[in-house]
Amino acid sequence: MTTTLTRTGRESTRTLAAVRERGVVRVAVSRGILGLSCPGPDGQWAGLDVEFARAVAAAAGVTAEFRPVDPADRLAVLAGGEVDLVTANLTASLPREAGHGVTFAAVTCYDGEGFLVRADEPVRTPQDLAGRPVAVQAGTTSAANLRRYLGAGAVPVAYATPAEARAAYEAGVCAAYLLDRTALAGERAQLTDPVAHRLLDETISREPMALAARDDDPAWLRLCRWVPQLAVNLEYARRAGGPAARATLAAEADPLGAALGVGEGWATRVLDAVGDYGDIYDRTLGDASPLSLPRGLNELWTAGGLHYPLPLT
Repeated sequence: MTTTLTRTGRESTRTLAAVRERGVVRVAVSRGILGLSCPGPDGQWAGLDVEFARAVAAAAGVTAEFRPVDPADRLAVLAGGEVDLVTANLTASLPREAGHGVTFAAVTCYDGEGFLVRADEPVRTPQDLAGRPVAVQAGTTSAANLRRYLGAGAVPVAYATPAEARAAYEAGVCAAYLLDRTALAGERAQLTDPVAHRLLDETISREPMALAARDDDPAWLRLCRWVPQLAVNLEYARRAGGPAARATLAAEADPLGAALGVGEGWATRVLDAVGDYGDIYDRTLGDASPLSLPRGLNELWTAGGLHYPLPLT
């Protein structure tokens, strides 16, 4: 069903106005997780989180500026106005929303936490790690998940950055490294000998990674919510009718940019900048990336995944 839009874009509030005035959206990202947000040899940031930040920037007609932060500081810098958006392998949860004055705009990657262990270790299940130190990142849900799963046998050792946690695990200080499975694939790829390490089969938590924006700015939040939805819609259109159908959908959605406060052409700008969700996943985590991770839950709902496009028009 097609809906007639009556909004005029007057709700373009201070965040969007400031973003467009400075010409950049300030984005908090990780300190370097391959496949999600990591600087390359040329200093350019890459990864699924980075791509979605660039998509939001394209919709707004600006560029993205990346600020690496420790996991414990991700929401503080957002609530304090130091950044406009967080896309840093951040799990959406009620305590985080209720406690920090932020709202999770849209899930970009459905994940769950797993364990990285040495291939020559006789560890087959998480229970085999009871009483042994496990590296986690401070400011994440990992330590609580480990305690919930192993109870009194949990021995989490928190590190401020991914690099510190990875180094402690690789040096043998910790028997395992607990993190979102998608992120762990990137962390394993950065070890000296990646094939000497493996992921256990069990997934011990639900980790829907999402964009986060401040909860005092509905117009900015609306844009951050609908850009990922646009990416999913574009993939659905491509799979149903090919690239031409995808371009047609973007053109049909372009006039809605006025109501979003970013002017017409927003959808085509996003398509030109990053493509659709399938494109983003493939080049950052999937077959066109060094990680080659199956999409699993990140498939469209028509292929057994959880990504379901809300109607754009």
